[in-house]
Amino acid sequence: MADRRGITRGPKIKLLDEREPVHSPMHLQIMFESFGGAKIDLDSVKVTYLRNPNVDLTPRIKPFLQSAGIDIPDVELPVGEHMVRIDVKDSDGRIGSTSILLKVAP
Repeated sequence: MADRRGITRGPKIKLLDEREPVHSPMHLQIMFESFGGAKIDLDSVKVTYLRNPNVDLTPRIKPFLQSAGIDIPDVELPVGEHMVRIDVKDSDGRIGSTSILLKVAP
């Protein structure tokens, strides 16, 4: 049996309101959770709209970025499904990543 001591977890990323569908404009809140006393490295946060080609949304969300997560009061989204990937590192270099599907109704 492998020795499990010392195993650490990377940051967790969670959409706070997971009701579907959402309506535009919406309040987008994404929470970051770090473990083992590590802090979220805000410079490492990357938000990508997954489409062809992918769109880097990071510059647009920077003003709404906090150590606790992303909090944007009025996000305007077109009707449809939007897949967004969020990548983040903590101060110990551990990586967390998740994809969120936002289904926007008329």
